[in-house]
Amino acid sequence: MELFSDIVMLSLEQATVLPYLSYRLAQDGVKVIRLEHPVYGDPNRMVGEDVLKEERMYSYFLCINAGKMAITLDLSQPEGKELLKELILKLNVSIFATNQLPRNYKKLGIDYETLKAIKPDIIWVGITGFGPESNEAAYDPILQARSGLMELTGEKDGFPQVLGIPLPDMGTSEHAYGQIMKALYKRAVTKEGSCIYLSMFQSSVSWLTVPITLTASFGKTITRRGNTHEFFAPVSVYETKDGYVYIAVGNDRQWKDIVSLEEFKVLDKPEYEKNKGRISDVEKINATINSITKNYSSEYLIKLFNSITVPISKINKIKDVLNDPYVLNSILFSKDPKTNTQITLAPPPIMTEKLKESNRYMTFPPRFGEHNDEIYGKVLGLSKDKLNELKEKKII
Repeated sequence: MELFSDIVMLSLEQATVLPYLSYRLAQDGVKVIRLEHPVYGDPNRMVGEDVLKEERMYSYFLCINAGKMAITLDLSQPEGKELLKELILKLNVSIFATNQLPRNYKKLGIDYETLKAIKPDIIWVGITGFGPESNEAAYDPILQARSGLMELTGEKDGFPQVLGIPLPDMGTSEHAYGQIMKALYKRAVTKEGSCIYLSMFQSSVSWLTVPITLTASFGKTITRRGNTHEFFAPVSVYETKDGYVYIAVGNDRQWKDIVSLEEFKVLDKPEYEKNKGRISDVEKINATINSITKNYSSEYLIKLFNSITVPISKINKIKDVLNDPYVLNSILFSKDPKTNTQITLAPPPIMTEKLKESNRYMTFPPRFGEHNDEIYGKVLGLSKDKLNELKEKKII
């Protein structure tokens, strides 16, 4: 039996932060049922390109929603709240999660105390921009700006930049993943549930380990430096004949090995033997390295630096990443039984037994309310007439 095969997660989710969390749990074998409003649904269903030529199944939504089921429910109506109680009991829900604003918790009947009264051992997860005391709206780039991540990203004399991935979204998801694993262990040992609040802002700030300590303790000004490093040199991007490479020198021994190479002997100077000396003249060193590397192919330089065990990498495009031998055999797939469309998904950080057994296939991202009949009909035992009535009243 799979470790998480008896775990059911009911997730009132939209956007990215919670859908990515539930996607990660689905990879572990958790039965994830995403819950959406019967009229509005998840706005991300309509983001990206209409690749399937189908309403609410746009490309952006497909990226992190495989492996799930989907039902609709209007929790603002009394009958919707009653149905939620039945869902929690009859599905034996272990985890309830939401990224609604805190002001909506009691109004929708999804606050921890209400759900705990229904199922005492439930693990309740609330993810918000700034924690349970705040109803301030927040999107990922707003959190990047406020947390200082943008201040640290970009060229030294240029504008602050957003990161290439939504770290506040995905970083919070990973923090939530860890908290849920702790809560599942606690429940296994004590039979008790948990209430977990996560702030995307606090999650984002927690990544600033070096900047915060050096700023608060030692009065340093930590800001963006482009591709260079505050404490190590040379560390940067350099041109090649056919692209770019990133070279990272982490200690004086590695530097000595580099300047022992015929191609880089011009940099073999006493003042550069120690990292401090290289840091003080980093712009000149980087310019000299760049004047050398642009005469060689990326492949040549990679072989050269690998021979002396100095870290180097080609700056890969995403299509190159897909063909990396460490990625190629862990890519995930999902195939739509309706249109026969197959999509490629990013690899998981850990290849679970469930994914291995499925040959790295996950079920296709669910259509809007796709599993209403299955969940409300088969699990809750509602008749077709009752289902039609609920649909007409827009409760489901």
